[in-house]
Amino acid sequence: MYLPTGTAILGSLAGLIAIMVWRVQETRTPVSTKKIVVPPLGMATGFSMFIVPAFRLPLIWAVAAFLIGAVGLAYPLLRTTRLVRQGDVVTMQRSTAFFSVIIALAAIRLLARGYLDKVLSVEQTGALLFVLAFGMILRWRTRMFFDYRKLIRADAPTALP
Repeated sequence: MYLPTGTAILGSLAGLIAIMVWRVQETRTPVSTKKIVVPPLGMATGFSMFIVPAFRLPLIWAVAAFLIGAVGLAYPLLRTTRLVRQGDVVTMQRSTAFFSVIIALAAIRLLARGYLDKVLSVEQTGALLFVLAFGMILRWRTRMFFDYRKLIRADAPTALP
């Protein structure tokens, strides 16, 4: 069995801690359309890596990674994210299960990377995991966007004919 190097483990732990800190901070401030949409848009700039030939993947691999992220790995995030209206603002309700989900996803990523690094180049492994993460984030944030709009519209005054 392949064991990841110390650098890979430290990098994964740093990413895990950053996501957890970000999530706690995110639950303390009101949600807005901008706060929902900007992260996947910012992440989409990562697709520029495919300009470099070393990062390119067969299309079927990229589609499979995207679907695994969007269908399988996004599911726990969807189940542990809840938007609630508090007065005039919408906030994200903190879920203790979310932290367990993030830890499990980090472990899956580390183990998958350990296997994929034996089969693919480091660049291709990074590209594949990026596409997988993008599928997961895109589906999660899309759902959040529609839930947010539903909450905002629920209390909006209706126009009389």
